[in-house]
Amino acid sequence: MRSFSWMLFALLLAATSATHAADRPNIVFILADDLGYTDLACYGSGYYETPNIDRLAADGMRFTQGYTCGPNCQPTRATLMSGQYGPRTGVYTVGSIDRFDWKSRPLRPVDNVTGLPLDKVTIAEALKKAGYATGMFGKWHLGSKPEEHPSRRGFDEAIASQGQHFAFKTDPKTPYPPGTYLADFLTFQATNFIRRHKDQPFFLYLPHFAVHGPHEAKKDEIAHFRGKPAAGGHSSPVYAAMISSLDKSVGRVRATLEELGLTDNTIVIFSSDNGGVGGYVRAGVKKAGDITDNAPLRGGKGMLYEGGIRVPYIYSWPGHIGPGTTNATPINSVDLYPTLLALAGVREPEDYTLDGTSYADLLLGKASDAAPRKPLFWHFPGYLGAGQDSWRTLPVSVVREGDWKLMEFLEDGRLELYRLNDDVSEAHDLAKDEPERVRELHQMLVAWREAIGAPMPTSNDNVQPAQTKKKRTKQD
Repeated sequence: MRSFSWMLFALLLAATSATHAADRPNIVFILADDLGYTDLACYGSGYYETPNIDRLAADGMRFTQGYTCGPNCQPTRATLMSGQYGPRTGVYTVGSIDRFDWKSRPLRPVDNVTGLPLDKVTIAEALKKAGYATGMFGKWHLGSKPEEHPSRRGFDEAIASQGQHFAFKTDPKTPYPPGTYLADFLTFQATNFIRRHKDQPFFLYLPHFAVHGPHEAKKDEIAHFRGKPAAGGHSSPVYAAMISSLDKSVGRVRATLEELGLTDNTIVIFSSDNGGVGGYVRAGVKKAGDITDNAPLRGGKGMLYEGGIRVPYIYSWPGHIGPGTTNATPINSVDLYPTLLALAGVREPEDYTLDGTSYADLLLGKASDAAPRKPLFWHFPGYLGAGQDSWRTLPVSVVREGDWKLMEFLEDGRLELYRLNDDVSEAHDLAKDEPERVRELHQMLVAWREAIGAPMPTSNDNVQPAQTKKKRTKQD
């Protein structure tokens, strides 16, 4: 009898858990690669055409001060998956420190970790534990060892691919018809996943390789933009065609949700991993290869100025997130993990540090966008080059609190201060005009680095002349 009672209790508990899981919203997170802040019509482009993403914004909330945790892709992805700032993961950039000629500079960069450490609890693992089916299709970029594959990091299903838009490789190897465009392949995998898991809560992570170089697009898409007048620094038919394919992917995913009756119970998020590849000429960076422009923001990918780290951030969840809303609250990659758990009603992992702050109440209209927010931090203890003896960024740490942004350049201790709401282009350095504010923000930045154990670059005691020839590397 006692055994029967325990069995009945276990069955009731399992049934209750299953019902609770079934009530949870589905989550679809679509991440573009290298898409700039103004590369969408709903963020101001008069050249690129993004009707599906524009509709997503019209159906939900568009953040105007959404940030990535890094100026290039790998640190942002590590933060999104781990919920932790770079000093905890050791992922600051792409590849080793020797990708660029740091030996000609006064500092030796902090060594970079190239895969997400295995002790990190990914957002996929947290959601899977709560009963979610989990799938990832696209650019992983958090390690290439078997144990680092997304299928070993919390995703039930995962196909990784990056590097080419045509004739691409996949891991695991997956057949596709000749001439297939990667964005279309990934979209098919994503919609197929949705169809197969429509009867249970699912977390779909769709990190596109678009619009990263090589800049390749389908011929019919390119033809559509040929002859279209340039606008606001946007002029490339090929790049516009890549954005169009990305936009159509968003449309197909949403159409699948609508077809299956899942729209009202699905949170859809769209963002980018860093700023667009452009704005360098205006920022005085040589040989960086502009393909777009992030104006009015300063700089682009690989820089800690706004053009490198401010990106589109859009949320839609009908009946929960008000349609057509715009929010000016600063949010960061590190905040996504706790926000999604809060929206899904899932507990944060025990004995695991999450550095971000949930903004679920903002999305649900339960908090004002004027509510105080924790400061945002960046720590980039290395170099990102742009050709011989030309740099997109030098080692730098950054803090943003309220309207104010302080940058500390680590080679010489130079401090720059900007009031972003009045000067989004970061044209006016106010450090000399606001010494007390500089002091307060710098103390805050130093205290954060000490608390999180952020390693600092060390002195390069053997500075060498800049290399006259260097193997060309992708500017990640």
